[in-house]
Amino acid sequence: MSERFKILKNLLEEEKCFKMICGAGNEDAPYVKKLALIYTLAGAKILDISANVDVVKHAMEGIDMAYEMQDKLGIEIGIRPYIMVSIGMPGDHHVRKSYIDPTTCIGCNMCIPVCPTEAIPKNFTDELDLFQTLEGSFEIEDQSKEIVIKDLCIGCGKCSNICPKDDIISYRHNARELRELLPKCIEAGAETFELHAAVGDQKITMEEWELINEINSDNYNSMCLDRLHLGNFKLEHRIEEAKKISKDKLIIQADGYPMSGGENDFNSTLQAVACADVINKKFNMRVNKKEQKEGSGKAKVTSKRIYRPSSHRHSIPIVLSGGTNGLSKKLSDQAGVRCNGVAIGTYARDIIEDFVSDDNFYTDINIIKKAFNKANQLVKININE
Repeated sequence: MSERFKILKNLLEEEKCFKMICGAGNEDAPYVKKLALIYTLAGAKILDISANVDVVKHAMEGIDMAYEMQDKLGIEIGIRPYIMVSIGMPGDHHVRKSYIDPTTCIGCNMCIPVCPTEAIPKNFTDELDLFQTLEGSFEIEDQSKEIVIKDLCIGCGKCSNICPKDDIISYRHNARELRELLPKCIEAGAETFELHAAVGDQKITMEEWELINEINSDNYNSMCLDRLHLGNFKLEHRIEEAKKISKDKLIIQADGYPMSGGENDFNSTLQAVACADVINKKFNMRVNKKEQKEGSGKAKVTSKRIYRPSSHRHSIPIVLSGGTNGLSKKLSDQAGVRCNGVAIGTYARDIIEDFVSDDNFYTDINIIKKAFNKANQLVKININE
């Protein structure tokens, strides 16, 4: 059992694990470096990033920079964050990339302002005219590269949701050769992996999961699942099969409605908490029966579900996700649903966006301080500090 595995195990058992989701499809390496810097300072314990070696290297640089800056900010970071590399199955929302078909696009420009990462260029209409003139001259993949900036696209679906036609925007899976890629990610600094597996094909999913656990056998691996795509029965079955492979090194990220984050309200995190509740009742609770004698002398048996200790050998650590925000932990506590950590993506990025996009980000310590204060407040709320 490695020392880093023990540290992460302890964080999960103490329910002190905050995961910053930089974006499974976010391959903007310089931006990820800034996120890694701020959320390392803020106390995040896991940084969830794209399966891209360059992105891993930039995240490592951001973490190192945070340690160099901690004295200037008067803080002590403590545990070094774990870099978790995210991989997605074909069909999973987290790793898809938008493709805009220039031959059917009407040039309404409605998709441009809703894109949260500016992956659709503002000169899109001018480029569209060129593509329509040269219709049939390019392969589809080449056309897609010219319109949507793939490194910036996170597959959130906001462009297709607002598009007035159904035949313009589609999605393509960002395929990876995992056996070759994942060892390179480990060499660059990754310590753990997450498989986004809210898709129907059980056989292929388990084959990918076996490979991931073969490559990374010394630490936790996470599987991100939701009830929306699987339903309760398939969800429970997939976790059972995943645990047979991972044994005590399994984390389940309980997703809600994928890619729905951003709004700081209870509704956007409700389904994640419901998913965690289903998992807890199946794997992390036991039925406690009590026998009470009534006045007539007859015995009345009552039963109640109670949580096993997080350290119990059968317990599966759960990290809340799915549209999560500053209220996720609060809602799970109110509902009596235990979680071992919280994973926040869109909302965590949004609250520091003005600071990390500032041209003086690296040269003005006050900008970093302001970003740190925002991020640190979010981390503390979600680990009950």
